[in-house]
Amino acid sequence: MVHWARAVMDARTDGLVSRLDVENMDALEISGDHWARNFRWKSFETVHYPEIDICAAPAFDRLFDIIFAEQVFEHLLYPYRAARNVHRMLRPGGYFLLTTPFLIKVHDTPNDCCRWTAQGLSYFLEECGFPRSRMTVDSWGNRACIQANFTSWVEFDPHLHALENEPDFPIVVWALARK
Repeated sequence: MVHWARAVMDARTDGLVSRLDVENMDALEISGDHWARNFRWKSFETVHYPEIDICAAPAFDRLFDIIFAEQVFEHLLYPYRAARNVHRMLRPGGYFLLTTPFLIKVHDTPNDCCRWTAQGLSYFLEECGFPRSRMTVDSWGNRACIQANFTSWVEFDPHLHALENEPDFPIVVWALARK
């Protein structure tokens, strides 16, 4: 099942990652299993927020080639600290894939603190140490999807749900940033 709010984001981020040499990469996913299920990695680990507080310190003593944080950073009390810790856990040239909602209902499990536009996300990541010249940042959304997701998460149905983008109504924002 794919949520309508994630359909385009999932396809585009999968496309970005599929161009990488994933079979020779050590990967870490924060609070998820999408990337473990859909790609073959040299090694793969996962940690879960809030059990592991990525805001407090790097989650591992070792380094990774890519770190994923999908739909996590909006829940963090200190996202700047977390992104700096991610930066510390990446090897030189490593990647950070961050996805986050923008125009979507508040879902405070346990908190809902931060939202970024695509432009805001690029400056946030730059402030955390990632050069903007080495980022791919994008967003997707439309009014119909925003309205449908006001009260519940709507499963995507290609026969019912439009995927055209209305840039002034971003639902989700994502970035692939390279250290």
